[in-house]
Amino acid sequence: MKLVLLALLVCVAAARPDYGPASSEEHGSETLRNEFDIADNGAYTADMETSNGIVMSQSGSPTGPEDAILATGYFSWTAPDGTPVSVKYVADENGYQPDSDILPVAPEFPHPIPQFVLDQIEKARKEDLDRSSEEYRVPTSYRAP
Repeated sequence: MKLVLLALLVCVAAARPDYGPASSEEHGSETLRNEFDIADNGAYTADMETSNGIVMSQSGSPTGPEDAILATGYFSWTAPDGTPVSVKYVADENGYQPDSDILPVAPEFPHPIPQFVLDQIEKARKEDLDRSSEEYRVPTSYRAP
C-alpha cells in the first residue's frame, strides 16, 4: 500500500505544471519581474516585465455593481517591425475600453455618403412604397359594379 501511495505522489509531482520563469531558450525571454498583491477587500495590483521588453501593469477592485471588478491597466511591447506599442485601458461597467495610437479610429460622423448608396436607399424606399400600396388595394372581384 505504501508503495502505491509513493508511486501516486511521484506521478502527481511529475504532472505538475511548471509556472517558473520561462527560459530564454524556450521562449526568447525571461520574466524579470512578476508581482501580484491582493488585499482582504479584493483589491489587487499586478505587475510583470520580461527581458524582451513586454511590460504589463493592472490594478482593480470590487467597486462595481454587485461587487464587479473595475480595473485599469497598461501593457506595452515592441512589434516585430520595431514599432513601440502601448495600450492603456479601463475595464468597468461600460466594458473594455482601450486607448492607444495603434488602434484604428472611425471617421467622424456624419461623414459623406457616396451617391451610389443614396441611390440604393431611394430605390429601396420606392419599392417599399409600391409594395405597401399593393397590399392595401381592393381586388377587382370585390368591387361593386
